[in-house]
Amino acid sequence: MAGGRPGGRRSVVIVDDHAMFRTGVKAELDGYVDVLGEAADVDEAVEAVRELRPEVVLLDVHLPGGGGAEVMRRVAMRAPDTRFLALSVSDAAEDVIGTIRAGARGYVTKTITGPELVSAINRVAEGDAVFSPRLAGFVLDAFAGSISVAQVDEDLDRLTDREREVMRLIARGYAYKEVAGELFISIKTVETHVSSVLRKLQLSSRHELTRWASDRRLL
Repeated sequence: MAGGRPGGRRSVVIVDDHAMFRTGVKAELDGYVDVLGEAADVDEAVEAVRELRPEVVLLDVHLPGGGGAEVMRRVAMRAPDTRFLALSVSDAAEDVIGTIRAGARGYVTKTITGPELVSAINRVAEGDAVFSPRLAGFVLDAFAGSISVAQVDEDLDRLTDREREVMRLIARGYAYKEVAGELFISIKTVETHVSSVLRKLQLSSRHELTRWASDRRLL
């Protein structure tokens, strides 16, 4: 059974597919929580949670093997006392809402400071829900009905992961050349993805795409 450690320190497993990021988080938490283990993909995360039974899992949203939601689904019955705190670079509404729907108790972005993260871990371990300030609004809007979660999911399901990345950057006003540089792809590939996104979403221009993304809190 998950539980506190001597001195009141919480037990944590860090799940992220970037080793350097895990190392940095571990260094920030050193002396404040007990990091029991790390994992880089869904299968490793499931194994670590089942074996180590941490109080809190720091969970990236996008992982090789199915994502953070898949981890929560697979360990729900085997580690019912473990709580999940999403720690992600993404601040997109669909990621926040989807992760909370999957069972996470909180969602913070990777701009969080070390002390803030320690506080978030403690609060989630105690049963509180924790969100970065801007992200809390997404959750409230979803429950209030001003964001149609089902419709956002249905629309985005039409797009590939790469198309979503291109869509978000274009909607934020990036030029094709800037998108190409950001994603390390050619301008021609960007043009192909944009055409596909507009076709799948039944939109006719970048202006309409920006409005579509803004209405769904995807920017």
